[in-house]
Amino acid sequence: MKKIIIHTVPVVISFIWLFTVNHTFDPISLKGPHFLKFYLILVFGFYASVFALKVFGESISKATFYFMISIFLVGAVKSIKGILLAKPVGFLIMILILEFIVILFVNSNKLNYKMK
Repeated sequence: MKKIIIHTVPVVISFIWLFTVNHTFDPISLKGPHFLKFYLILVFGFYASVFALKVFGESISKATFYFMISIFLVGAVKSIKGILLAKPVGFLIMILILEFIVILFVNSNKLNYKMK
C-alpha cells in the first residue's frame, strides 16, 4: 500500500498542474508543448519515486509495473494521434524510447533479483 501511495503522488501532482495551467483533466486533448510539459512532469516524478524506492532497498511490485505501462501507453496514444494528424512528435518518440529502456532496465533488475 505504501508503494502505491508513493507512486500516486507524482501522478496527482502532474494532474494538478494539468488542471491549474490548462483547465482540463484530459492530457490527450492538449497541444504539443503543453502535453510534453505534463508528460515530463509525470515521467520524471514517477521514475524519481521508482528509483527512490530502489535506493531504499524496496522491491518493484506489480503495481509499479502497471503504473509504468499505463504512463507509457498515454505517451504512445498521444504519439499515434500526432502521427495520424501529421504533427511533429520527435521529442515524444525520444521520451518514449528512453522510457522503454528504463522499463527494461527496471524489469531486468527485478528478474535478476528473482534468480538469486
